[in-house]
Amino acid sequence: MTSLPLASLITLLVLLLMFATALNVGRARSLYGIMAPAVSGHEMFDRAFRIQMNTLESAAIMLPALWLYAGFIGDRGAGMMGAIWLLGRVWYAVAYHSDPKKRSAGFGIGFLAFAGLWVGALWGVVRLLLR
Repeated sequence: MTSLPLASLITLLVLLLMFATALNVGRARSLYGIMAPAVSGHEMFDRAFRIQMNTLESAAIMLPALWLYAGFIGDRGAGMMGAIWLLGRVWYAVAYHSDPKKRSAGFGIGFLAFAGLWVGALWGVVRLLLR
């Protein structure tokens, strides 16, 4: 088995981020009196909920790209781009929580890191197919 410690670490940190955003939604439910199954009702709850959902949506496309890149190109590059994605998503979450209009920079950083992972993974697959 090939060792991919950086991709593994990034995956664990992404899972931690997803868990933290879920806990934040639970905290916001309690704080603002939003009873399940409602998914809106107070602006700050709505922000927490959107941060969680946007993080889940983004992670669902980033993690496969991370692992494909790690497997076909290399663990170090995957780890570096995964860390950049993670920092971008944390920036996004903090900015969105304080003022949704300021979330774009974090989104952009995360998106560029995802794009690098995806393009690299595609290159790795195409290169293997062309052998």
